[in-house]
Amino acid sequence: MWESSPRPAEDQAEPDPGRAAPSGDGPGKAGAGATVGDLTADEGIGADERQPVEDRDVGVLPEPVRQRVVALAADALGALSVSEVPASLRQFVRFAPQKRARLAAASIAAALATDGAFRSVVAGRVREAVPDLAAALSIGAVPAAADPLDIAAIAYLLRPDGWQGHVKMAGREVERSTVAAGSAAATEAMARVQEQLAATRATAKADVDRLRSELDRAKAEISDLRHKLHDTRQQAKHSALAARTADEAAELARADAAAAQANADAELRRMKARLADAEQSLESARRTTREGRSIEDIRLRLLLDTVLDAAQGLRRELALPPITIRPADTVEALKAGSAGVESITDRAREADDPVLLDQLLALPQVHLVIDGYNVTKTGFANLPLEAQRTRLVSGLGGLAAQSGAEITCVFDGAALSGPVPSAAPRGVRVLFSKPGQTADDLIRRLVRAEPSGRPVVVVSSDREVADGVRTAGARALPAASLIKRLARG
Repeated sequence: MWESSPRPAEDQAEPDPGRAAPSGDGPGKAGAGATVGDLTADEGIGADERQPVEDRDVGVLPEPVRQRVVALAADALGALSVSEVPASLRQFVRFAPQKRARLAAASIAAALATDGAFRSVVAGRVREAVPDLAAALSIGAVPAAADPLDIAAIAYLLRPDGWQGHVKMAGREVERSTVAAGSAAATEAMARVQEQLAATRATAKADVDRLRSELDRAKAEISDLRHKLHDTRQQAKHSALAARTADEAAELARADAAAAQANADAELRRMKARLADAEQSLESARRTTREGRSIEDIRLRLLLDTVLDAAQGLRRELALPPITIRPADTVEALKAGSAGVESITDRAREADDPVLLDQLLALPQVHLVIDGYNVTKTGFANLPLEAQRTRLVSGLGGLAAQSGAEITCVFDGAALSGPVPSAAPRGVRVLFSKPGQTADDLIRRLVRAEPSGRPVVVVSSDREVADGVRTAGARALPAASLIKRLARG
């Protein structure tokens, strides 16, 4: 066995400036000074599609021998000069040896069979690559360990005495290998067929056993179904008899229901007659009651008009002037627009239903006192203090216009920093506590200033404020009730 040393494809792609073809032009030759690297594949690649060329000395080479010969020639082709390469193979010179052997196999084989000069050049390269095997073939001593195909390929290129015998011997070896491979393949195929046949028989037996088992189960199911069918028929007979009995009972029940319906209709007519009599009696009683009530209303209205006329006469006799001041006006405080505040804490608690606030505002001469910052911190604490006051006071203006109640809104004024831009709407009094005082103290003073008996409502979620005003006789509501009432509009 011998090994060739193929040149890398990148080495074959570069031209060798040291190897120049002989000068002069001739058929199949390149111009003077041209190298293999200067040639381009300007001829079409398709020679490998032609039929193998028959050698006049040995005929058609066996395919394995032909492949070895082409491989040797393809490996040597890249090291040849332009003048040594046939024209039909120049387009493959730049290819790698493996690619050259694959694409130009037929062209290389044809050139070796017909071009003795090219074969001699390739033989020289092969002799340099495997000198020992070439020398042994030249003297007729073939190494026993050498591959017959390699021997045949090298002998075909070197053509020593008796080289045709080596080629024929390789052909016979190929035939024996082919026959042995075919026999082994046939034996293996026969074994596979036998295995498949055994598997098929086992599968068929399993299918037969399964079908027999299914048949036995089907027979048992059929027998069971026959028994069930007999029982079902007996049950159907009993059911038909029971249905007839039920129909008879239903007919009797329908007759009884019809009689009961007739009795109920008669009773309903009697009840309607009694109801009509009762309605007439009730209408008569109502007329009598309305007449008596009208007399009482007339007497009460006459008494009320008398009292009102007496009060009007007493006011004219005493020359009483209209009320221009309220008790809350007598309490000392800072009014809106005269002072400002720095901060206030939030002491708001849970909310309540605003319906109670509406009921209290409906009382005559009610006074609504509001803990301002306590309400704003409950409803819209995310706004600045000035925006909180403006929003609350604007809402109180609408509430005063709707209810007609007297409304006083109190804010803490513990830290004065300047005038407060706050214009109170009509019907709303806005007060600020003096420095050193709190809004809670001002609210308690406002409540104590009211006369006993006047309804006063204080809106604050501060428990201390609520307990204090309750002691003074006022009604306390949480801040959430006012927030909900203002949100309702």
